[in-house]
This record gives sequence, structure tokens and C-alpha cells, in this order.
Amino acid sequence: MTTTIGTRIKALREDRKLSQDDLSRAFGFKDRQTLSAIETGERRVAADELLRAAEIFGVRLEYFTDPFLLAGEGRFSWRQTDVDGDRLRVYEEAAGRFIAAFRTLGRQVGHQPPLIRPTLSLTKQSSYDDAIAAGERFAAEFDLGDVPARQLAEVMAERLGMLVLMVDPIEGVSGAACQLPELDVVLINRNEVAGRRHFDLAHELFHVLTWEKMPPEHIEEARPTKRNRVEQLADNFASALLMPSTVLDRFGDWAQLTEKALSDRLNEAADELLVTSQALRWRLFGTGRLSRIQNDAISDDTLRNNGRGKPRRAEPPPLFSKPFVQIVATALDEGKTSMRRIASILGIAIDDFAELFSAHGVEAPYEL
Repeated sequence: MTTTIGTRIKALREDRKLSQDDLSRAFGFKDRQTLSAIETGERRVAADELLRAAEIFGVRLEYFTDPFLLAGEGRFSWRQTDVDGDRLRVYEEAAGRFIAAFRTLGRQVGHQPPLIRPTLSLTKQSSYDDAIAAGERFAAEFDLGDVPARQLAEVMAERLGMLVLMVDPIEGVSGAACQLPELDVVLINRNEVAGRRHFDLAHELFHVLTWEKMPPEHIEEARPTKRNRVEQLADNFASALLMPSTVLDRFGDWAQLTEKALSDRLNEAADELLVTSQALRWRLFGTGRLSRIQNDAISDDTLRNNGRGKPRRAEPPPLFSKPFVQIVATALDEGKTSMRRIASILGIAIDDFAELFSAHGVEAPYEL
């Protein structure tokens, strides 16, 4: 808790554009070394100092003590389109509560965070071919099979120790990556069509694996007119991971296909791989399986929503994830939190919990 309080004081200080000297004077400390020790967790915060901090910053005392709050501890990168900044900040706080709940309740029921954090040895100087090779290698080394999209979330959670959450975000948000000191998190809009959902998952995985060497922007436009280099590297990695050459090989030769036959085959193969037809088109072109003449002749309209024109209304994946729900169920069973409190944090009605547990095949706690 000492480290958490210090981290939150530091976050507020930086948000208010205050130096350590400025805040030390406000506290009445003789030197800034005292504040520095508080911010790093080396020194405990006295009760009167905590009250003074709440007064200085104009926040409630719970801001510093609530374990179900992510404040100054997580770095987010949002993949979104035309979302108002204030609305996104409000949703970021709500999403932070999901993550803080998993972290706090996980600790209380004995869940251990990963000992080793996985990374990719790529930098901004890496080529797009390097990113493609990394995506191909990831699919091979983690044995993602003939349809990599189907197993990716499970591999990220079970073998890499990441928290993957399917969420109902505000309109315009497709996903996000979040890094905490001891946890990597990916949030995905579960209401997107499957192909875009899987691409976003692989794209955010790249950011998690390369965060220290090339941290992503806090707010990323999902469909910008011009993408920066890090986002292009992420796109190339995601494309190769979801559609590795060994998987594309089993679809045979595309060279003789033209017009409608080509579009139909693209749509069929994309459905089989759980990706979008446009993503498959550009992957095939990039690997030389489609010629420039073929690619230029394809009408975007024939590939829209994998040839269906309008999006197919399909049942989205269950809310959150099985590992997340298991932690919540165990914490409720062991009395670490109340149903009312966790319902408030997750933003769902108590009556909906039975359905949530059932959807993930998790035994409901005794309270239900």
C-alpha cells in the first residue's frame, strides 16, 4: 500500500505540473528528499500527511487507498476512432477498475503474476520484414495451428500470463493495451466483427511485447490517413501472425483466379481463417501470392464484411475472460469481496452474474 500511495501522489503531482520542490513546500517538508522517498515507496505516509495530500489535490481520501482503482500505475494505449478525450478518460478509469480488481483479488486468492515478462527484440529501426518474420515465428513457436486467430487469446493468457478482456467499451473504441509493473493487459471490443477483433488482438499483442523499446501512443487512430512506423510494424506483425505463410500455402495457387472467382475465394478463405477479406488480400499481395494486376482488379465492395455487404450479426464472445471470471468467483467464494462491490466495479447487475459464470464454464460461488 505504501508504494501505491506514493505512486498516486506522484501521478497527481505530474498531472498538475508540480515539481517535487513545489509539492514539498505544500506539504511543509524541509526538503524534497522526503517527498521523493514517499513517491518511491521507501517512506510511509503518515495519516496527517495523507489527509494533507487529499486537501492539496482536492481529491477524496479513497483515491490514495482504494485498491480497486488504477491511478498512476498503468500505461494505456487506446485504439479508437473519433472518441472525445473526456469520454475516453472516463472510460479509461472504468477499465482501470477491471484491471485493478483482477490484480487485487488475484493477490488475495494466491494468484501469482508471471515471473518473466515476454518481449520481442524489435526496435523502431527494425524493418517491416523483421516484424513479419516475428509474427510468423510467434505462430510457429506457440503452435497456433491452421487457424491462429482461434487460439491466440488463450495462448496470450495461459502461456504468456497476460490478461485478455473482452469488453463493451464506449462507441469508437476497438481495443487497448495496458502495461502495469507486474501485468500486461489487452482489452478488445467484443462487439466488433470477428476478423477485426482478432486483428486488434494481434496488433495490441505487438505493443505489449515491444512496449519498453517503442512505447505506443496513448491514443491511436484505428483508421488514420497515415500510420506511424510503430503502428505499421504492429500491423505487419499481426498480419503475419494470423496468416503465416505455412497456413497460406494450404490454400494453393491464386495466380489463375480472376474477378468474381478471386473475390469469392478471398471471402471463403478469410472466413476460414477468422480474418477480414481485406487483411487477407493485402497479406497475399505482400507475399507475392497475388499479382499487382489481380490486386488492382479487386473491388473493395466485393470484400466488404467478407462478401456479405452488411455486417453479419453474430453472438459476441462472453464478457471479460475465463481467467478473470475464475478470480472473481474464487474471491467471492472466499469472502474477499462482496457481490455488490464487484458488481459496481464491473458495471453489471447482480442478476447477470449467474449468466456470466455459466458463459465461461466457471462454477458460480455460493452466493449465487
